[in-house]
Amino acid sequence: MVLLMTNGEGMRGGAVHHTIADHPFLGEVETAPRYRFFSVRDEFPGLVPVGDDGGGVVRGELYDVPLEVIRDAFLPHEPAELELSAIELADGRGVLCMVLRPEERGRHTDITEHGGWRAYRASLG
Repeated sequence: MVLLMTNGEGMRGGAVHHTIADHPFLGEVETAPRYRFFSVRDEFPGLVPVGDDGGGVVRGELYDVPLEVIRDAFLPHEPAELELSAIELADGRGVLCMVLRPEERGRHTDITEHGGWRAYRASLG
């Protein structure tokens, strides 16, 4: 099993959640403050690693998912602008998470100040 952090449509209630819904939900988590968070056309978010230079904390959900499920069910439903990567949680653990592809960076709305996709979506009204 692999730890997978979701921070957008893979979370409970999201359009991609059904691909991992049968696997253990381990709770809500936060990233280490080393990331920026972007809205892609207000359709889904994208996480961008920035190291120790101006990052923020992003909230999400943690799941214990077989790697085969990530490969065969989860990834095929993810947008082309995202790719699978390893990130750091606030507690120091390394987990898998979708991040914005390098060629997409700098092209979308920075929503880091909201701290998460649900908070950003709620701010839209």
